[in-house]
Amino acid sequence: MPLWTCETCGAQFPDSGQPPASCPICEDERQYVNWNGQTFLTRETLAERHRLVWRDDLGLTGIALEPNFAIGQRALLIPDGKGRVMWDCIPLATSEAIAHVKSLGGLTAIAISHPHYYGALADWSEAFGGVPVYLHADDEQWVTRPHPSIVHWTGDQHRISDDVLLLRTGGHFAGATMLHYSRGVEGKGALLTGDIAQVTMDRRFLSFMYSYPNYMPLNAAAVRRIAAAVEPLPFDRIYGAWWSRNIASGAKAAFAASVDRYIAAIA
Repeated sequence: MPLWTCETCGAQFPDSGQPPASCPICEDERQYVNWNGQTFLTRETLAERHRLVWRDDLGLTGIALEPNFAIGQRALLIPDGKGRVMWDCIPLATSEAIAHVKSLGGLTAIAISHPHYYGALADWSEAFGGVPVYLHADDEQWVTRPHPSIVHWTGDQHRISDDVLLLRTGGHFAGATMLHYSRGVEGKGALLTGDIAQVTMDRRFLSFMYSYPNYMPLNAAAVRRIAAAVEPLPFDRIYGAWWSRNIASGAKAAFAASVDRYIAAIA
């Protein structure tokens, strides 16, 4: 039986003879149901209509679907030992993309910022021998395709390796997570935020939202908690959720200025 993927958010669902009746991620107030109604694609149809591309994005390899699909995020591959940690996920895994990742040393783990980017996490894990997929336990209810590789970590921090640290910041979701890569930018440190803190179009600031498509801002207390979670860490660069949506340098100061600007704007 086919596996199904939501056309609006990119979440993958278990195999069944018929598509799901609905997508709980899209029915949540942070997302939305397609104006034409809820629709799903089989994994095979998705692969026929889209392909995976990979290229450098400010020193890290990114992977994304073309043409653009669902939310349109790209995954990033973080060097870690002899392999890579995949940060955030995408709705499709193809043999060509899997082969390319294997040529880079393969995956040692997958970590995902929040439910909108769970995508085809099970397919990617299985392609690399069932590597662990780290999702915060506070978001466990949003998993649409349960899988034994999923590790529901708890608390405010989880260390994958000496260089890779997961931070529960909250905000966009209760378990919303960022990743700190201490070896990034020649040891100056990099922060991978997904859209928990979204790099703005001028690539000088960040913004903070409970729902981006429905224009629901975060309150000041939530933003201050996010700022407190990242403040102790050194980082000179921020990687956002989409191609080239990054702050290349001076990112820690940009983060602090963004928090101040945001709170002043909603006061």
